[in-house]
Amino acid sequence: MPLTLTVLGAASPHPGPDRPCSGYLVAGGGAEVWVDAGPGTFAALQRHTDPARLTAIWISHLHADHSADLLAAAYAFAFGGMTPAAPVPVYAPQDCARRLAGFFGRPDTEFLKGVFDFRALYDGLDVRHWNLRLTARAVAHDTEAYGLRAECQGSVLAYSGDSGPCAALTELAARADLFLCEADIDEHRGGEHFPQVHLTPEDAGRVAREARVRELVVTHVGPTLTRAAATARAAEAFGRPARAALEGDSHSV
Repeated sequence: MPLTLTVLGAASPHPGPDRPCSGYLVAGGGAEVWVDAGPGTFAALQRHTDPARLTAIWISHLHADHSADLLAAAYAFAFGGMTPAAPVPVYAPQDCARRLAGFFGRPDTEFLKGVFDFRALYDGLDVRHWNLRLTARAVAHDTEAYGLRAECQGSVLAYSGDSGPCAALTELAARADLFLCEADIDEHRGGEHFPQVHLTPEDAGRVAREARVRELVVTHVGPTLTRAAATARAAEAFGRPARAALEGDSHSV
């Protein structure tokens, strides 16, 4: 099974009509992984696979536009007739289970173990599901956040998650066949010590160029940009054509 990326949603920072927030289906080597669970992506996921058959779920960070639809999945798995054969592994920052339990007004997380198997992400985590290898790298954001490198039968997909410029992001994307990268902001603001927690289109293009990736797909474009403008600016910095992440599109890696 070749490595593929299906865009479930790419909106930032909130969903719009027919535009869920960040979420992707990564499939390859017999595995299917839901990567980021932004609002609206659980519904979109059902157009492409049976959620009860997911191999794993991967959450880059716990901001709501990347994780809130875990609540929808919890209801579907526990009460909606989509119960998986075994609890689905959820790779996420350490606090994910507690936050999800908070939506239910529960102080404990034990009741979630019937549907989710929470596994904490950390820098350098390297796991394999069937013939799909998943590697995490900590990236620069204003909360604990990770990029993802997925490898299958010689093909490599890299995903920035939400990140400002950092060496780890370039390392994560090194020689990737497809680099799915955020381009959230029009320009950086603030002084030298102000944390840069997102990328401009030019940042995305430069990382792609320095990492020598084969293909750049721009995602998570914020409200101060259009997808067309962000993609064009990223392509100019990349020195090669780039594409925008569009809901429903599938990319062979």
